[in-house]
Amino acid sequence: MRVAVIGGGRNCEHEVSLASAASVATGLAAAGHEVVGLTIGRDGGWHDRGGRLVGLAGAAQILSGCDVAFPMVHGPRGEDGALAALCDLARIPWVGSGLGAGALAMDKAATKLVANSVGVATAPGRLVTRSGIDAVRWSRPVVVKPVCAGSSHGVALVDHALALRPALENAFAVDDRVLVEEVVVGREVDVAVWRRADGSVFVPPALEIVGEGIFDLATKYDGSADLQVPADLTDTEAAELRKAAVAMVEALGCRGVARVDFFLTAEGPVLNEVNTIPGMTAASQAPRMFAAAGIGYAELLDLLVRDAVPARLTAEV
Repeated sequence: MRVAVIGGGRNCEHEVSLASAASVATGLAAAGHEVVGLTIGRDGGWHDRGGRLVGLAGAAQILSGCDVAFPMVHGPRGEDGALAALCDLARIPWVGSGLGAGALAMDKAATKLVANSVGVATAPGRLVTRSGIDAVRWSRPVVVKPVCAGSSHGVALVDHALALRPALENAFAVDDRVLVEEVVVGREVDVAVWRRADGSVFVPPALEIVGEGIFDLATKYDGSADLQVPADLTDTEAAELRKAAVAMVEALGCRGVARVDFFLTAEGPVLNEVNTIPGMTAASQAPRMFAAAGIGYAELLDLLVRDAVPARLTAEV
């Protein structure tokens, strides 16, 4: 098929998105597909594979000549459903979740509400806006994070009172809404869920992020993270994580591959966040989990684009 891979984006995850898009393009080509590259610049301008500025109208024309789009723009104006909405309006099949699921999952405060409604535990905490910053008081270690940002931008572990205000200011530099959550003591375990066009799900072995502290921006991309897959889990722990991950994916209405991140505590899984467009280089968490299930990188990408086309065509009938 002719696949449009969209990377970049007008947000703080621009470089990460470029890496994911480049890797996906290479993998799809290896699987025998014709790849058409589109890049959204930091200024929001659309560029073709040759780097020429084509604008939104030109990008739409390029997309119309493709069989399916593969959005790889992490963060706002991409993962939040914006690109899925564009493809939907243009009647172009796309890989991944739709507008509703993308918007809900990108909003960590809304995700917590959905989780609580289906019985999935979340960390105790509060939502803070700029007008309420002076009312926040520190009494115990907390994690401060922007509501709608990814790749741990603006996230900080606050373990003493004097660090709270700077952490809040740093988070507000990324978003107008911030979550302040109690620190959850547990193992960090990620679960990938592939929800197919027919509603069935496939869940590969889980992955554990081994180490002290929080899995922050530096640790994610400096190569120092110790990612263990399959995670060392009991049958009961694996079943609990799978049940919670599938419950979140179905409640949010996700399609394609989503990565659901948990803290595994003595009381069971506690949801951290849901990523509807997770990192998709061959070394990223989600592809590593599928590899542990015997599904190679190029094969995974091929399965995703093939599954997306009948799903969107059927939805239009």
